[in-house]
Amino acid sequence: MTAIVCHATSVLLKTTLSDGTLLVAGKTWTGFADSEEDFTDESLGQRTQPFRIEQEARKLAGTNFVVQQSIQAFRRPRRLLITGQQQYSGGAAAKLVIEALGV
Repeated sequence: MTAIVCHATSVLLKTTLSDGTLLVAGKTWTGFADSEEDFTDESLGQRTQPFRIEQEARKLAGTNFVVQQSIQAFRRPRRLLITGQQQYSGGAAAKLVIEALGV
């Protein structure tokens, strides 16, 4: 059994399986919300990403990108793909990994 855990959600925008289909095809997943990226940009006084993960993820046909309230722990288990919305989700996502591994 292989579980994939990704906190750098932007990589999931283009990750494909050996047959060329997107890893997130047919899955519900999460990552940084537009509101969180806006907050970061406003806090730093500059744009920190060349694109918004949420905006790009929502363009992917056949996937379901979901977000919860900003700056709150939120993780999304989906079979063997475990995603966290942002850095505050690390602990919750890690617990899901441990459960998936049967530890």
